[in-house]
Formats: sequence, structure tokens, C-alpha cells
Amino acid sequence: MAHGTIRASTLKTIIPLVMEHFNCAENDALKLFYESHTGVCYSDDDTGLYGQSALYVFSLFMEEMEHKL
Repeated sequence: MAHGTIRASTLKTIIPLVMEHFNCAENDALKLFYESHTGVCYSDDDTGLYGQSALYVFSLFMEEMEHKL
């Protein structure tokens, strides 16, 4: 399976979790995620983060968000 296909599939779980947690629209959730360090690493094929479970990636994202506050 191509990296983009894996990412798209996993994002179907991650983005609704971001939307629910931050009570925001899909576009806002996508922006929050992809502008985060976690999102940058997720979109970089070299990190392999795209191959991790959606809940693991979401937990990394939430940990990052908690440290930004």
C-alpha cells in the first residue's frame, strides 16, 4: 500500500478525534494537525510515523498540544 493511501486511511480516524477534542470544523482540525510538529512528521515519509496507528499518532499530537499550553 502506498504511503499516501495509508495516511489518508489513518487520517479518517485522527481528524474526527481532533475535531471532537477541540470542538472545531474539519478544516480547522486539519490545519491544527498539519501545522503541528506531529503533523509535519506524519507527512514525512522518512519518519515512518504514517505507519503507526491512528490512536498513537493522535496521542502524540495531544501530548504536543498539552505542552504548547
